[in-house]
Amino acid sequence: MKHVFRLAIVVLGVSLLLWAGCDTQQALGPEAELDQRVLAFSTADPQFQAVIAVQDRVSDALMQRPEVIGTGAGLTEDGRPALVVLARSPLTTGDPAKGAAVPDQIDEVPVVVLVIGEIKARAKFPLRRLVPSDSFPRPVPIGVSTGHPDITAGTIGARVKRGNTFYALSNNHVYANTNNASIGDLVIQQGTFDGGEAPEDAIGRLRAFEPIVFCNPWPTNCPSNSIDAALATTRPTLVDNATPPDGYGTPQSQTVAPTVGLHVMKYGRTTVLTAGTISAINAIIDVGYDDVAPDDSIARFVGQIVITPGSFSAGGDSGSLIVVRGGADRLKPVGLLFAGSTTTTIANVIGDVLSNWGITIDGQ
Repeated sequence: MKHVFRLAIVVLGVSLLLWAGCDTQQALGPEAELDQRVLAFSTADPQFQAVIAVQDRVSDALMQRPEVIGTGAGLTEDGRPALVVLARSPLTTGDPAKGAAVPDQIDEVPVVVLVIGEIKARAKFPLRRLVPSDSFPRPVPIGVSTGHPDITAGTIGARVKRGNTFYALSNNHVYANTNNASIGDLVIQQGTFDGGEAPEDAIGRLRAFEPIVFCNPWPTNCPSNSIDAALATTRPTLVDNATPPDGYGTPQSQTVAPTVGLHVMKYGRTTVLTAGTISAINAIIDVGYDDVAPDDSIARFVGQIVITPGSFSAGGDSGSLIVVRGGADRLKPVGLLFAGSTTTTIANVIGDVLSNWGITIDGQ
């Protein structure tokens, strides 16, 4: 059953909202200070491939532990490639025979623990922004409130295109109501939670979504998902391809693969303009959809991006486009935000999203 959420919530999350109303340099600091000579830690790196080989072999067993929510490939404190264990609560490393929860290395690959809490899809119960600017004249910018009429609110990630056809890009759980919408349903700006209504606030119609396959039961039977994404047909007269003036502007059309240590930024409906760093890649992670699905639903995603700090996103930022901040690759898209916790943001690799439908970012 579809539900329309019209809930007024008072959330004491001011620290997550202080980006609103700030200009780029005030909010993020000078980009000249960034060191974008990122460690060459990507899928092409032999050390990464060694970590991935271990990750593929041990992830299923590790994720049977109640504290473990996922795994990824990252770095130790001294910069060595490592298997990252993503935990919902604190874990110890060391010799399991001596009581350690997880080994401190596997096949000479170091193991580090990153405590991230419970990861949830970020659409229900979005925080209120400090500035009441959720409604925009047409064409609406990207990075602002949107959604299927039967959800609360998410974010327009980007304007994308295939040939001469234009689409608004966001998440499945934003535009397709977590698998429950029908192709042709209206999508609106602003989202229902922010006062938007159909049909008067429509900016397009649902054209496609990648179904999310849930664990049944968790954790023994969890099919793999790679993206939480959906497209709505639209027109350039309805949706623009740049953020509002206080954002980063127009993304580049050319994308870049995620690398550990890469400095990134996003503009989203709730926390507006924020900066973060990719702390792990190739993440396998269990995401809770109980806030947006009709029951306690968990979906396992593979090949994901892990971004810190926690202030990078909050509820309502689902669908935000994540781009590179600073350096030669500035404004190249790297990810599509869809989930997170108070400490961490999870994103799909944008290349996986675009290749799924043969689309490109309509940008610079």
